[in-house]
Amino acid sequence: MNTRQHDPFKTAFDSLEEFADLISQVLNCPITIEDANHRLLAYSTHDERTDPARIYTIIGRRVPEKVINQLWKEGTIPALLQTREPIRVKNMDDIGLNNRVAISIWKQDEVLGFIWAIEIDKTLTDKDFDLLKKAADSAKNKLLQLQTRKNKKEEYSQEFFWKLLTGHLKGEKDIYERFHALKITPSPSFVIAVFQFPENITSKVEQNISYLLKTSQLMKILLYTIDCNQLIVLISAVNHKEPYQEFNRFVQTFVSTMDERYQIKGITPAYSSIYVDYQKIGQAYKETLSVLSIKEKFPAETKEIFNYQKLGIYQLFELILEKRQSEASENYSLKRLQEYDQRHHSNLVETLEVFLNKDNNINDAAKELNVHANTLNYRLKRISEIGDVNFKDPSQKMLLYIDLKLEKYK
Repeated sequence: MNTRQHDPFKTAFDSLEEFADLISQVLNCPITIEDANHRLLAYSTHDERTDPARIYTIIGRRVPEKVINQLWKEGTIPALLQTREPIRVKNMDDIGLNNRVAISIWKQDEVLGFIWAIEIDKTLTDKDFDLLKKAADSAKNKLLQLQTRKNKKEEYSQEFFWKLLTGHLKGEKDIYERFHALKITPSPSFVIAVFQFPENITSKVEQNISYLLKTSQLMKILLYTIDCNQLIVLISAVNHKEPYQEFNRFVQTFVSTMDERYQIKGITPAYSSIYVDYQKIGQAYKETLSVLSIKEKFPAETKEIFNYQKLGIYQLFELILEKRQSEASENYSLKRLQEYDQRHHSNLVETLEVFLNKDNNINDAAKELNVHANTLNYRLKRISEIGDVNFKDPSQKMLLYIDLKLEKYK
C-alpha cells in the first residue's frame, strides 16, 4: 500500500488567487502569497478571519514597511532567505501580527516569494508543514513566469533610464510616451539620487538593493540603474511637505539599512535639486556627481551635506579654480601667511581657516584649536598684520575662505 501523503497541489490552476484559495481550504486558514519584495501577489478570499497586518497588506497590495522592518529585526526574514523549511512566527501585537507560519518559494538558490498562513483558530501541525512545503513547490512555476515578465520590464526600464541620463531622448512627448509604455506614471517633479558604494556592485548586492528600494515606502522610486559602483535612482518629489528633509532621511536610511542588514559600509549618498522637466535629467545627474566630487575632497566640511542646493559656495569651486588657473593668480594675503608659517613653523593659516569655518566665533574656534580665547585673539592680530587682513571686510574674508578651500581642491 502507498503510504506517501497525497499532494493536493499537483493540479492545474489558472491563477495564483485560485491557488491561494486552494491552500486555504487544505490548511483551513487564511493565506497570502507575496513576491520576493513583499508585494502581494494573491490572497485567499473564502475566509473572513484575518489580522491587521494582513488587512493592511491587502489594501496596500504590499506588506507595510513597519512589518518588514520588525520581521528583519527579530530574524524571520533572514531565516526565510536561508531555509526551505516553514518558519513559525509568534504574535506581535505592536504591528498587528497574529501567529502565523511562513515558507519561502525557491528556484534553485533564489527566493522567488513567500507563502504566509495565519494561525487564527488552529495551530499548524507537522503534517500541515509538509503540505505547506508541497504548496511552495507547486507555486514555483507560476512565480517564475511572473519573474520572467518582471525581468524583461526592468531591462527596458533601465535602458530607458540610461537614455534619459545621457540625453539621448529629446522631446517631452516622446519621454512621456515611453513612461506610459512601461506602465510607469511620471511624477510632476523629481530628483536624481546617486549612492556611491566603496566597491563595484555585485549581482548579489544588486539583489539586496532592489529588495530595499522596492520595500521602502519613504519614497516613490520611478526608475533605477547601476553603473559600476554607483546606484542611480529617479525619485518622485511630489507630496512632500519638507522635501529636502525627507530626501535626507531617505538617503541616510538607505545607507544605514544596507549596513545593518547586509554589512555594507562606506556608501556615500548625494541627490540633485528638484526638477520638473524630464529633458533635464542629465543636468540633475551631473549635480549629484558634483556633490560626490566635493564630498570626496572636503569630507569633514560636507559630512552632513547630501544635496546640491546645500553645497553653497562649493557649487562654484570648479569655475573659480578654472579662473584662478587660467589667470595664474594667487591670494596675496594667503601667500604671505603661508610663507610666514614655513619660516617660523607656526600655524597661522590653520588658525585662519578654523576661525572662518566657525563663522568668526572666537569661542568655537578656540575650542576647535584647543587654545585659550586670548591666544586666539593674539593670533588673529598677527594674521591681520602679516597678511594685511581686514576682519571687518566680509568680501576679503569670503575670498580668503574660498582660496583656503581651493588649496585642497586642486
